[in-house]
Amino acid sequence: MALKQRFERIDKTVHDLKGFDCGKPEMNRFLTQHAVKHGKLGLSSTFVLTEDTASASKRPVAVYYTLCSATVTRQSLPTTQSLPAYPVPVVLLARLAVDTHYQRQRLGEKSLVYALRHAVQLCDSGLPAYGLMLDVLDQDALHFYQQFDMFECFADNPMRLFVSMNTLRDV
Repeated sequence: MALKQRFERIDKTVHDLKGFDCGKPEMNRFLTQHAVKHGKLGLSSTFVLTEDTASASKRPVAVYYTLCSATVTRQSLPTTQSLPAYPVPVVLLARLAVDTHYQRQRLGEKSLVYALRHAVQLCDSGLPAYGLMLDVLDQDALHFYQQFDMFECFADNPMRLFVSMNTLRDV
């Protein structure tokens, strides 16, 4: 099935959220039970890439990602650059998941690049952020992110990764 050309903000009236299954129950549950609610509360924004269907039914979701704002302490960052003593703003890539029907087709890699560029765009539009962090769900996800050679582990948590906005601008 062909996919739409662009990610779009989640909309439960248009997107088939309940049909999504990435093989990770926690990720499926977030999409079906929390993503829309968190968006309405201003906690995060979730974006989906859907199948390009002409039918009147809801469009199946092939992949989604969620971005939000966060802060971290400078001591926890893997970088040694001089930063102020107060919490450092970052963009959090809170979620990234690909439906099982689309896994092993490099859609995860393409979606990650899209999400990273989206984070840079937000930063360049005025959202202050020193970099991007992500919390890794499990060892499978850690292996996925490690193949990009741009993420560094946080000093206090090897399952939390960081990349600076300056590095992302080159992606």
